Amino acid sequence: MALTMDLPDESATLEVGAALGRALVAHPAFVTLAGDLGAGKTTLVRAALRALGYSGAVRSPTYTLIESYSFASLTVHHLDCYRLGGDDELDALGFRDLLESGASVLLEWPERVPEKARQADLRVTLTYSGHGRRLEALAKGARGEALLLAWTAEIR
Repeated sequence: MALTMDLPDESATLEVGAALGRALVAHPAFVTLAGDLGAGKTTLVRAALRALGYSGAVRSPTYTLIESYSFASLTVHHLDCYRLGGDDELDALGFRDLLESGASVLLEWPERVPEKARQADLRVTLTYSGHGRRLEALAKGARGEALLLAWTAEIR
């Protein structure tokens, strides 16, 4: 199951990101976010976290590597793998525990950790398209398909 859509501007990215946040409440999952610098990965995560009720600053965890956000109904772990040298370094950060916790994991730069990225329930790719972006999402397995269906239903 897949989703492809054009995001003509930042407000469209924020709207789709908020829909993802709402969908994650009922369908926690491991989601990878691929795309060039500035493609909108962190913007999408920021919107998802805002939809869940977070009002603080949301930055890509390039240096902290993992930022965790706890809500009444869900915990979201936001990871940035840009500075990692591979899957072993992600394992050293306790990645397995994050996945087993029942929380959602939103992981940027999946190409840096290819073995772990293959485990994702949903793979999101953002690319430049004219003045906007193109979002492509590919679900894998029942969890990914359930999340993608819920996300699509939440997009207004």
